[in-house]
Amino acid sequence: MGRIVLKHIEKRFGKERGYAVKDFNLEIHDGEFLVMVGPSGCGKSTTLRMIAGLEDISSGELYIGDRLVNHLPPKDRDIAMVFQNYALYPNMSVFENIAFGLRLRKTPKHEIEQSVKRTSRTLEIEPYLDRKPKQLSGGQRQRVALGRAIVRNPQVFLMDEPLSNLDAKLRVQMRTEIISLHKQLGVTMVYVTHDQVEAMTMGHRIVVMKDGLIQQVDTPQRIYNHPANMFVAGFIGSPPINFIEGKLLEAPEGLLEFHTKRHYFRLPAHQSNVLKLKNKVNRTVIMGIRSENIDIAPTGLDTDTEQAPSHMTGVYKLCELMGADRYVYADIGAPKLLVIRSQADRLFSDNEKLRLTLNVQKAIFFDADTTQNLSD
Repeated sequence: MGRIVLKHIEKRFGKERGYAVKDFNLEIHDGEFLVMVGPSGCGKSTTLRMIAGLEDISSGELYIGDRLVNHLPPKDRDIAMVFQNYALYPNMSVFENIAFGLRLRKTPKHEIEQSVKRTSRTLEIEPYLDRKPKQLSGGQRQRVALGRAIVRNPQVFLMDEPLSNLDAKLRVQMRTEIISLHKQLGVTMVYVTHDQVEAMTMGHRIVVMKDGLIQQVDTPQRIYNHPANMFVAGFIGSPPINFIEGKLLEAPEGLLEFHTKRHYFRLPAHQSNVLKLKNKVNRTVIMGIRSENIDIAPTGLDTDTEQAPSHMTGVYKLCELMGADRYVYADIGAPKLLVIRSQADRLFSDNEKLRLTLNVQKAIFFDADTTQNLSD
């Protein structure tokens, strides 16, 4: 059983440095691909190292399968870890690197031969078994590191930023290979990354961390569409979500309006009802709106209307061409520029006035004080 349960897990590095991980509670299901993501220093790698037994647990209980493993050494936890720097032995061949763990277990020689060849065939590194690591590319070294983990047939794979040393094209290729490998092996994988694109494309569930605390645990789609707070909303998604501060005021027919200094937006009934129930009428809130939920009106349409139920005006400042898309940045009189996802063939002039249409149905509202999601 590759089920992992963490109950009130904490890690403290002395009184001065404080907690690296605080009250971490999570159940990782057997066969699940779970991704832990967050900025540098958020505690994700420390959590992974506690699961592996490479870091002592300050308090709490850690179970792998049905066993309490707090004090078990790494070799007795039936896990395999893949590191950021591959951790290959430079003086050993690819074959010897992959076989190393099996030899420590005193596995019979013929079984080692069969296991290494089967694993190297799966990872397409069979032609390189006689080479040393320095003779391999970064992607090939990463496959060898994966092979060394796979050949042991562990209950759990732990991966700590395994693709961060690869170039962009190879990272995409290795992402798909690791996903395919997980489907083929069906074992539990816990994957740590600071890259939210990796998290969104690879994980069955994502754990978003900040300052040693879990911010949200959910599927990639729900984290994107229903972030628990402003940190999650801002960290997940590319380009980042737009945040606009405003005030909620009463409108006709029992609806609410979101007012900024220059614009206002009429909210649909379901959003109005939710925000009323949370006593946010006449309160300052933060609206989050993703770039794909904002449209730019075609050139030539009237751009003089400052106020309409779902429109605003902005001034074009710059853009980023991203292949099929163009990220357009507009000044709407707020502290930060608004980013809009547009078609690549749309061109704009410096300081051109833009008429923007917001899909307010897709907007997410956050408490200005607590930063928590008010829309769910």
